[in-house]
Amino acid sequence: MADPARAARLAKRITTIVASAIGGEIKDPRLAHVTITDCRVTGDLHDATVFYTVMGDSVESEPDVAEAAAGLAAATGALRSKVGAGTGVRFTPTLRFELDTVPDATRAMDELLARARAQDESVARAARDAQPAGDVDPYRHDEDESDEPEDSLG
Repeated sequence: MADPARAARLAKRITTIVASAIGGEIKDPRLAHVTITDCRVTGDLHDATVFYTVMGDSVESEPDVAEAAAGLAAATGALRSKVGAGTGVRFTPTLRFELDTVPDATRAMDELLARARAQDESVARAARDAQPAGDVDPYRHDEDESDEPEDSLG
């Protein structure tokens, strides 16, 4: 088992190498909108999981995740060769690509927060215009107690 700090350094280096190779050296049009977000290396430094996202052409279009996955699968050998040459480790880790779900989860969380803010605003508006159902001040005060007769046990 390797040092966890060494595994983290190797993961960062793999992220950099794969991202730069996809950006400039691998000429596959399916990888045009792929962004490498993270990498995790196992403790024995033999396997690396590379996380990626796929951005759409424009705001309206959905990204083609299946095409990007196929492009990454086709380029895995070349990317692993570049990782081996760029890291200088004895055993080049196998690369496995996984779609990063963090952006989708973040988008869903933002939508939930926006709905909660809208609900809070509607409750605040209703509370601002609301009138009490009973007396304005329903609590007893000390001056009310002086009107009551005192108890005499005598």
